[in-house]
Amino acid sequence: MEALPVVALVGRINVGKSSLLNAMAGRRISIVDAAPGVTRDRVTAVVRSGATAFEVVDTAGVGLDRGQSLSEAVERQIRYAIESADLVLFVVDAIAGSVPEDLEIARKLRRSGKPVLLIANKADTPRHEEGLAQFAELGFGDAVPVSSAHRRLVGELVELVAGRLPGVAPAASAPLKIAVVGKRNVGKSTLINALAGEERVVVSELPGTTRDAVDVLIRKGKREFLLIDTAGLRKKGKLEDSVELFSRVRTQEAIDRADAVLFLIDATERITEVDKRIGELIEKRKKPAVLVLNKWDQVPPGAGPGDYEEYLDRAMPLLRYAPVMMISALKGERIWEIFKVAGDLHHQASQRISTPEINRVLDRAEAERSPGTRGTREPKIYYGTQTRANPPTFAIFVNDPANFTPDYVRFLENKFRQHLPFKEVPLRLRLRRRVTKTSRSYS
Repeated sequence: MEALPVVALVGRINVGKSSLLNAMAGRRISIVDAAPGVTRDRVTAVVRSGATAFEVVDTAGVGLDRGQSLSEAVERQIRYAIESADLVLFVVDAIAGSVPEDLEIARKLRRSGKPVLLIANKADTPRHEEGLAQFAELGFGDAVPVSSAHRRLVGELVELVAGRLPGVAPAASAPLKIAVVGKRNVGKSTLINALAGEERVVVSELPGTTRDAVDVLIRKGKREFLLIDTAGLRKKGKLEDSVELFSRVRTQEAIDRADAVLFLIDATERITEVDKRIGELIEKRKKPAVLVLNKWDQVPPGAGPGDYEEYLDRAMPLLRYAPVMMISALKGERIWEIFKVAGDLHHQASQRISTPEINRVLDRAEAERSPGTRGTREPKIYYGTQTRANPPTFAIFVNDPANFTPDYVRFLENKFRQHLPFKEVPLRLRLRRRVTKTSRSYS
């Protein structure tokens, strides 16, 4: 039997390597304890991603006190793990930040010549990702955020690792998860049944037939797509029964776990408050979305796509960047193009941009329009870096975030979308006060 690719977890004491192994394997394997240096030997587990598999090797924390027994044996096990690894996951602490021990480990790993992926563990919330730019000094590119304790972004990490291993196909073969959302009776179930080629979800003229979120796996060519059908939302009433509340919560959960969203809108009706509320929900969760105008076959003659796009821009400005499609789910017209557009959006949202390129865009934006003076201090931008993908999130380090108006932040966001490959997906720009005296420096 051919040996599996080997991935070694390396890092200083108590950064959560054992917890990360357990989270990646989906079961408790390594001993997890708050006491430094609990893991003394190499613990291994087979991790699967779709049809691929690889072996993950946990190691003791680098830098055990030399006065401790077994220290030499532990260091030897670490060296062996690195030497035998096809990929090293260099684990750092997102909360503690970069420390001298991390720099020493980085030097050892560079000397090993092994490919290294930098992992920032304990990024329990998006706020913990805002300080990851400091790890750039380690020399291994942008840190990948993850929280082993909360299993946050662990699945994404497993897919990323699988794609980096030699001889292993990237886990992009995993089904693309697409949530189908919209108000009641807009044609969501009709669309999914048309794509599936059979009645997989109940279709009825009665509003609100679908109450739960239903997953439907569809194959198109060599690609698989997981469509998540959801209950249609309606305007909130004074009395919302438990079933209606459950439907609304499940719709939110479907959007949360989707890679892209199909937002179905009735082309024969005006945009309603329910449509706007769904759009706000998608934007708040920063999910790539396609605005799908269904029932296009019923639109009166003379009404062109351009007219509807202009109307959508005015009615739902929060999703102005989202692409628009016109379909007829009932007649099966243009429905298969949905998969290509959703795949393109997911690809856009998955891009990672180098720090130098981001700073070139910031330079260009400042040259075009100065932030202007607000308050007593002149606004100053030092540098920016991407902290995560899906959604593309950027930390912009400034002298004081309060000095920048919301209008200027939107201007920067538009410039990022104009000059970077994120033209049709939502972005997050987080202004952060610079805590060091390092000036902008990039090459």
